[in-house]
Amino acid sequence: MGLHKILKYIGLALGIIGIILAIMIASGNEGMIDSMLYVSYAVLAIILVLVLIYVLKGLASGNLKKTLISIGAFLAIFIVAYALTGGDTMAYEYNDKLATEGESHLVGTGLVAFYIFAILAVLSMVYAGVTKMMNR
Repeated sequence: MGLHKILKYIGLALGIIGIILAIMIASGNEGMIDSMLYVSYAVLAIILVLVLIYVLKGLASGNLKKTLISIGAFLAIFIVAYALTGGDTMAYEYNDKLATEGESHLVGTGLVAFYIFAILAVLSMVYAGVTKMMNR
């Protein structure tokens, strides 16, 4: 029996369990909410394991060197973004809780990394457009 058939049967079984639990929740049985969450966690875990398996399988069959270079460049952008942002002295508040300096630093890192990725995306589109126009 192939992996596709096994996954199809597992998905069917989880779907039936989910429908039964949804009906029980709709009927007013509030204790079933925990059971539905456990089914959701199980489905999430299965999906994550399968994605990891297929990603590793794809890496093994593809060009590993190019993949590692791409991941390294991605991480390098985050390191540069982290180095560019400093600890803010301003107090940020969310739900009546003050953000720590580390949290503020990580938020700044995410914003700077987003800006770098956005600039790189625009530059790559401009480069592709100019190259296409030159080849015509």
